[in-house]
Amino acid sequence: MPHLNDILGPAIGEQLTSEDAVWLHKLVSDWQVIADLSSADLLMWVPVQAGRFVAAAHCRPATGATVHIDDVIGRHLPGTRAGALLEAMETGAIVTPLDTRWAGTYAISERLIPVVHNGRTIAVLALQSASGAANAMSPLQRWQMAAAEILCNMVAAGTFPAEDSPGSKRGGPRVPDGAVHIDADGVVLHASPNAISAFTRLGLPGNLVGETLAEKVTEALEEHTTVEETLAVVLMGRASWRTEVEVHGTHLAMRAIPLSRNKERLGAIILVRDITEIRYRELELMTKDATIREIHHRVKNNLQTVSALLRLQARRSQFPEVKEALEEAERRVSMIAMVHEALSQSADSSLNFDEVAGKVVRMASAVASSHNYVRATVEGTFGEVDSDVASTLAVVLSELVSNSVEHGFGEVDGEILVTSERSGDDLVIHVLDNGVGIADGAALSGLGTRIVKTLVRGELRGTIDWGARPGGGTDVTIRAHARGANVKRERYE
Repeated sequence: MPHLNDILGPAIGEQLTSEDAVWLHKLVSDWQVIADLSSADLLMWVPVQAGRFVAAAHCRPATGATVHIDDVIGRHLPGTRAGALLEAMETGAIVTPLDTRWAGTYAISERLIPVVHNGRTIAVLALQSASGAANAMSPLQRWQMAAAEILCNMVAAGTFPAEDSPGSKRGGPRVPDGAVHIDADGVVLHASPNAISAFTRLGLPGNLVGETLAEKVTEALEEHTTVEETLAVVLMGRASWRTEVEVHGTHLAMRAIPLSRNKERLGAIILVRDITEIRYRELELMTKDATIREIHHRVKNNLQTVSALLRLQARRSQFPEVKEALEEAERRVSMIAMVHEALSQSADSSLNFDEVAGKVVRMASAVASSHNYVRATVEGTFGEVDSDVASTLAVVLSELVSNSVEHGFGEVDGEILVTSERSGDDLVIHVLDNGVGIADGAALSGLGTRIVKTLVRGELRGTIDWGARPGGGTDVTIRAHARGANVKRERYE
């Protein structure tokens, strides 16, 4: 299906200017209010060449049935119907064709509104609804239709949408959420049932007709309530802005759409939506995020305390084997604490492991080096990994780097390179060194090796292999998942 840009592009430079195209985009972003107030479809016809028009955009009403079941964007207007559109283009006036159009079993009534920008008619809006609908309109629909008529005239005058209009952004109030019609002095003329319900929950009286909306909302505000600067402007309908107000735990989002004729203010339509539940959920998420960060922070502090106790005990031990075991345990705890420190900076259940990997590799190399200098570097990217995967991966890398430093170089200097390649959620990691390598038939049965094998196969659901590096040294290859077991269950064979 072609998009608006696809249709307008060929017309720019001939039928339209780039500024005209921007204006049409702005109109399309804000025309839902006209469709909803009039309970009618809107079709935008754009001239592509002399006497020919194409449907560039289509808007269905949320307050009534559509007259177009099929998609019509990109279709060209039949030549027999071009006369009325050309009349609207040439005269700049709203045209109501006299001929009846049929869509299946029902007739369509149509009004053609010229879209004016900088004094030029650049397109035509066709406002279409089922014939006979006007005879069955309720009082609510009648005043909304009258408001839609004013907006259509503003389109023809080039004053809608307003230059500072926020448009019908996602989550913003719409006509079905609640609509209030006020006059130029801010007095309520009409209000939809949903709007009355929303303001009632705010503490306003049920019948708002005849009341000054700004005064009533101001009276309902609690003492010391923080009020947005735009509140008064929106409630008086003086600018096409949005605002939000909160009273007694009820949150309302409001938007003003000023109405005018020949530069004379006629009042405004105030759209209102009760967003209390949305704000409540957002508060819950914020509280949950803060709790998660606090938990990670406390876990990090506790692990650092354990690490300090292990380090103190190692210093007091008189037995080299005990000292070495305690120092290794202290290093493993420190690696996990480092991951929780990174997690405490974010409320997400995952983190970018690249920075953590660099710290882990450098720290493990520095701690394990006692009689030689081993340079450790990291290349490639790990990307976002789940928190449980991050803790396990940090311990695995720490064990492998420490083991390489302690047993792969003897007392000579060397280099360790950790590389990572990511494809989707799959990681391929190499821990390479230029040391003495692994002797043929050597049994890899140390405690660190057993820990690494268990973590890779269990927590990372992957595989690990030791092999010779071309040119000398060792290449440890790990294949693992970046997501936890609750996300992806299949294992590497």
